[in-house]
Amino acid sequence: MDSKEKILIEAKLLFAQKGFAGVSMRNLAAAVDMSVAAIYHHFPDKNSLYLEMMRYAFTDKSQQLTRLWYSGESAEDKLRNFVKLMIEMLEQDPVFDRLIQREIIEADPKRMQILATDIFNNQFCYLLELIAEISPKTDTHLTAVSVLGLIKYHQEIKPLRHFWQGWKPEHEHADVIADHVLNLLLNGIQNGNNSEKK
Repeated sequence: MDSKEKILIEAKLLFAQKGFAGVSMRNLAAAVDMSVAAIYHHFPDKNSLYLEMMRYAFTDKSQQLTRLWYSGESAEDKLRNFVKLMIEMLEQDPVFDRLIQREIIEADPKRMQILATDIFNNQFCYLLELIAEISPKTDTHLTAVSVLGLIKYHQEIKPLRHFWQGWKPEHEHADVIADHVLNLLLNGIQNGNNSEKK
């Protein structure tokens, strides 16, 4: 692992724990046992570091999702597998999950725009196209956001939900959640066609 990758890995942890405002280049330098000058050799400023860290954190996930979009599966299978894959990604990388949640809570407009346009835009566009294929009359933006919301909220509420009546151990399995979310989405898309503006 080279020094730049070491910096990016540690930056991901620090930004997830402390947020953008809570991390200084000095903090990061101490965490990776480098000088501040060494950090600035790789990244001209904190904003550049942040953007590259987010790209680094999402690269492997983006590659997996792109393979899914280009698979030969049916649109409904792609949607189900998208839900399953997203759940698995959030479970397997809780630091990334926490990083995204912190950014949403802080909601800095400039960083939100960076996330939306520079990091997540391609994958969101693939999701829009998939939804349009399944149901052309649906408001694809609202539906795509709802898909992401269903996925993310299942993950957010995980520490609490098993205390509620009706919980079953299988509710923790990504396959079960994916089937449930897909059922909700497909029924919602079919029923929503009549109520959305054309």
